[in-house]
Amino acid sequence: MATTPKPLSGLLFSGGKLVRSDDRGPADLRPVEITPNFISSAEGSALIRLGETQVICTASVEDGVPPFLKGMGRGWITSEYAMIPRATETRTPREATRGRQGGRTMEIQRLIGRSLRAVVDLDRLGERTIWIDCDVIRADGGTRTASITGSLVALGLALQKLASLTMLPGGVLKDYLAAISVGVVGGQMLLDLSYAEDSNAEVDMNVVMTGSGHLVEVQATAEGRPFTQQTVNAMIDLARPGIDKLLALQRSILQMDLPGTAASSPATP
Repeated sequence: MATTPKPLSGLLFSGGKLVRSDDRGPADLRPVEITPNFISSAEGSALIRLGETQVICTASVEDGVPPFLKGMGRGWITSEYAMIPRATETRTPREATRGRQGGRTMEIQRLIGRSLRAVVDLDRLGERTIWIDCDVIRADGGTRTASITGSLVALGLALQKLASLTMLPGGVLKDYLAAISVGVVGGQMLLDLSYAEDSNAEVDMNVVMTGSGHLVEVQATAEGRPFTQQTVNAMIDLARPGIDKLLALQRSILQMDLPGTAASSPATP
């Protein structure tokens, strides 16, 4: 008879194997939905739902660029990220009341900004700044990856709007972009971790990938024992099909003819 390991916090095991709370298989995404134009006052916006996680993403366009780019004829993409106090199970005080942003917040908003800059032609954008604001209204794991996926839609809608007003040339957005989490939990490799899974992960990874299959960023951390190169490769391989599904959803909304129109595949540099 198989022995059942001692349950980790918030997780269930049966026959020695982890049973995901929503009956998903190891390689399954949570139900995902992206609602475009969720905030009518923004140039571009989207609400992304990934399971219980929900993030509002907006794209706001301003004339001018940071001082280090002035006079260079190039644009800039930057991001701010925040969670409302009851996005979590217990109230999290607003960072504004503490007078400063936390390290996690700064790390995530920098990740969002540099990920989006990887698929934008900043020269064609001209001396404009696009602010990407990501506000988490429900957090159940994967908020940074959901923010990146939803922000690409908000950004694409903003660029389409400016192009329709002849304020921008075409070709500013070079490719699609999506992100997902992967982890090793209870000895099993899982796609798209919930909060309970993420908080118990032995290895935690976030993968950001373009529609044409190129990696933009891979964040991997050993929460327990160090892991091997083979584990890294297997986790990226697990992420690809999940990211393909997110890319397909983005394409169905934006309907832009970009290099990422086809499903991603392992690409050479």
